[in-house]
This record gives sequence, structure tokens and C-alpha cells, in this order.
Amino acid sequence: MKSLIFLQAALFALLPLPTLGQSVLSGVDMTLPKMTQAQLTRADVISQLDAATLDSPADFTRIWLNNLDLSELDFGNAILRATSMNGTNLSGSNFDGAVLSQAWMIGANLTDASLVGAELFQTQLGRADLSNTDFTNARTAADFTKANLTGAIFRGADFSADMRNQSMGLMRGVLTSARGSNVDFTGARMSRADLEFAKLPGANFTDADMSMTTLGGADLSGAILTGADFTDADLTATRLVDARGLDQTNLDAAKNLDRALQ
Repeated sequence: MKSLIFLQAALFALLPLPTLGQSVLSGVDMTLPKMTQAQLTRADVISQLDAATLDSPADFTRIWLNNLDLSELDFGNAILRATSMNGTNLSGSNFDGAVLSQAWMIGANLTDASLVGAELFQTQLGRADLSNTDFTNARTAADFTKANLTGAIFRGADFSADMRNQSMGLMRGVLTSARGSNVDFTGARMSRADLEFAKLPGANFTDADMSMTTLGGADLSGAILTGADFTDADLTATRLVDARGLDQTNLDAAKNLDRALQ
């Protein structure tokens, strides 16, 4: 009981704990001011960004920036740890090298944004619009549940589980019911990631590490699978119709291949 009370308190305080990860929304009141309001204006944010240097990047840790228009801004290398940006318009903004771990970005608009090399460890991106967003080489052990990934780029991104802190639960990339065509996962590390019921037709998984990935009910029709590693991946009801490169991957090492739809 004490541990449950502590967890709930941590969630509401937005403390940067590993337990802020997947499937926590049912325990969080999304109507709270910290989830819906802003403590700064766009002008305030721009002022802090303009004053930032390489040695002293802009720091918005735990600041509420919900529902603002922060489009087309340069947050490169900024610190946004546990920052609240639910419903915020971040379209076209630059977050290359930024730290966004444990940030709240539910329903945010990140279309055409750049997050190359960014850190998104347990970031909450449920229902976010990530159309054409660039996550190349980013740490993406985040929650993308029901996000729009159309045209998103995850080349070399790392969705893999953090196996060092398993007492706190499996911390990994979650793309449950995420959707989008032509998503690029080339060379992505997705070991133990959760893609249940994701709809990703035409996605490019060339040379991706899909080992132990959960793909139950996922739609990968027309996907490019050349060189992908499916060792112990669960393919129960996974749709692989018209998938390309099947003869250049190791689907035979996956689990429940006989229950996949090919």
C-alpha cells in the first residue's frame, strides 16, 4: 500500500522516476493545471532560448508549457526533462540533442519537427501528431500509444528496453495502436518494444533489431523487412501481407509465425 501511494504521489508531482512510463495515464488526472496550463508565454520561451549558450542550454525542467504555440522554435540541446507540453504546437521546431525524458507531450503537434539525437526516455507522446518528424539516432524508449507516425523517421533510433532497472518494470518503446504509413525504422533498435495493434503499412524495417518485440495484431503489410532480426519476436496475428525482403530475414526464429497473416 505504501509503495502504491508513493507511486501516485510521484506521478502527480511529475518527478522524473522510471515508473512514469507506459500505461500510467489511468492514474493521472489530466485536468490538473500542470497538465493543461502554461507558466510561460511564447515570448518568455523565446527569451530563454535566445539567452542560451552551448555551455548553458535553456532549461525548462518541470515547467508547464501546455497548449502553447511554440512552433518553428530552436530548442536544440535544451533541457525539457519532465516538462509539460500537452496539446502544444511544436510543429517545425528543432529539438536536436535535446533532453525530453519524462516529458508530457500528450496530443502535441510535432509535425515536421527535428529530434535528431534527442533523449526521449519514458516521454509520454500518446495521440501526438508526429507526421514527418525526424527521430534519427534518438533514444526513443517512450510511449507512442495511438500516435500518428505517418512519414516519421526513426533511422537508428533506440526503442529497446532498459534491462538495468527491471525492478521498476519493463521500460521500453511502446507503439501500441500507433498508426502511419511509410515510417522509416531502418537500423532501429527495437528489442522488446511493444507494437501491439500498430498499423504501419509500408514501414521500412531494414536491418532493424526486432528481437523479442511484441507484434500481436500489428499491421506490417507491404513493409520492408530486409535484414531485420525477428529472433523470439511474437508474430501472433501480425499482418505480413505483401511484405518485402522476407527471404532476407529470419522470421523462422520468431514465435507464433504460423499464426501470422501472410
